[in-house]
Amino acid sequence: MRAAGDLAPSFTLRRTGGERWSWDAESADGPVLLAILETDCPTCRLVVPYLKRLDEALSSSPGRVIAISQDSEEDTRQMVESLCIELTMLLDRDLEVSRLFDPSSVPALYLMEANGRVEFSALGFDKGDLNEIASRMFVGLDLHPQTIAEPNDGAPASKPGCASRHLEPAVGVTLDSAPPIDLRPKTGARATRVAVDDDVDLHDYCMEAGFADCLPVVPPTAARVDRLLAATPLPGEQVIGLVPPCYGEATIEKIAANAVMAGCRPEYMEALVPLVRAACDERFNLHGLQATTHSATPLAIVSGEIVTRLGFNSGAGLFGNAARANSSVGRAFQLVIANLGGALPGEIDMSTLGNPGKFAYCIAEDHAANPWEPLHVELGFAAHDNTVTLFGAAGIQEVSEHTARSGAALLQTIAATLAVIWSWRVCGRIEAMLIVSPEHAATLAADGFSKANVREFLFEHTGVPLRAFDHQGTEGTQLRHTYEEIVIDGEPHYRKFGDPSQIRIVVAGGTAGKFSAVIGGWPTGPGGTEIVTYPVAW
Repeated sequence: MRAAGDLAPSFTLRRTGGERWSWDAESADGPVLLAILETDCPTCRLVVPYLKRLDEALSSSPGRVIAISQDSEEDTRQMVESLCIELTMLLDRDLEVSRLFDPSSVPALYLMEANGRVEFSALGFDKGDLNEIASRMFVGLDLHPQTIAEPNDGAPASKPGCASRHLEPAVGVTLDSAPPIDLRPKTGARATRVAVDDDVDLHDYCMEAGFADCLPVVPPTAARVDRLLAATPLPGEQVIGLVPPCYGEATIEKIAANAVMAGCRPEYMEALVPLVRAACDERFNLHGLQATTHSATPLAIVSGEIVTRLGFNSGAGLFGNAARANSSVGRAFQLVIANLGGALPGEIDMSTLGNPGKFAYCIAEDHAANPWEPLHVELGFAAHDNTVTLFGAAGIQEVSEHTARSGAALLQTIAATLAVIWSWRVCGRIEAMLIVSPEHAATLAADGFSKANVREFLFEHTGVPLRAFDHQGTEGTQLRHTYEEIVIDGEPHYRKFGDPSQIRIVVAGGTAGKFSAVIGGWPTGPGGTEIVTYPVAW
């Protein structure tokens, strides 16, 4: 593969319109980003919107983005039309240029200097690489810098690509390929209209048709759905995202239909839509959560003044049936990911024990009782922002501590509970959500603990004693060679968490009782889940 410092080869290719395009004739004016793509590669299709954004930012300059397709003109035209590509698109059907640049995979990006040398090269999809390329081009062209790939736009931070066509083994037959999937559609099909006879019970119909969650739902009549659509400024056919694992299109209309079934008020769409957007973020890995045999399911956390304005409960009975907003928004969200994502129990959803949170799992932060910065501020948002956060969560483990009079003593009790999440002897790739009740938060704050202090104390004092690993063959013992050994209260332990950031903290709950809660998460890291936060915005 050509790398930084290499001289670009001379080549001539045809555009999709038939005109010939010559590197020697076209490359002298300014920096050029060459992007080698395949039409059916999901990662290539993922990178295209960012290439379009960069090309638009360069429109007033000599800098350009040139795409090179390794496929036929027909397949390339279909991709151009489906993704609304306005870039210069060249055809490398014989793969001669691909062999000259020799990438191992695509998308392959080559930032070319005006003198024809490679300045920077990258494979696959990586937001850091895209922003680095953009920064270099903007600086070189004396343009105002822009962020091309935002961190919270629903796409993963990185994604490996597909093998380059010129490295694929030759076969003696040509196979018809399935139409490529548009990973970022703007509009989708309208929801199906069903006429039901007057003598049919609508509640039973919805249950038997599989729309419900084994509880009666509000029938989503056209009038009810239209009432919720009227509360949103977005068109009903607009796609918010593709819901894993079956990647159904979450249009505004279909989200509204599920919201009706859950009993939502029209104004709740303001919180529900960004929750669906967050669920479709690949960093969250809803695909894995929906198909795991573990009990994890998305826990939704609402932050900001929207908590009070829409009536979300952040106090007594936090996880129970204490507020319509929590119950109906939480239920609507679960209906969306089941009905559009397709993960039905016993089919794709293979959870061994299930989770009552799969009916509704939605809470809110208590900002008034919180002596520290709220969760969404920790995650990079402004204090005045309204946000929704998703955490891949198991069930709650209550922590009762009514007699501890110091913050340290209280945290020792919480640490003991944290030590057993997922499985006692499993350490490292786990996260936890700590729900601190107002009374416990007051105890900690009075003792001088900041939220960072709380997290650090729990990180240093949560572990599993080495003597617990004498039982060879039990879960977690096979990985003990990867664990970090520390000393807690004079006894050697393996540290439970890999990093303090794996302990998330939210203040919420009632004020009559010194109970907090620990919620274990699904594994983090490659193949796992990552907490995601989205602004409440249309």
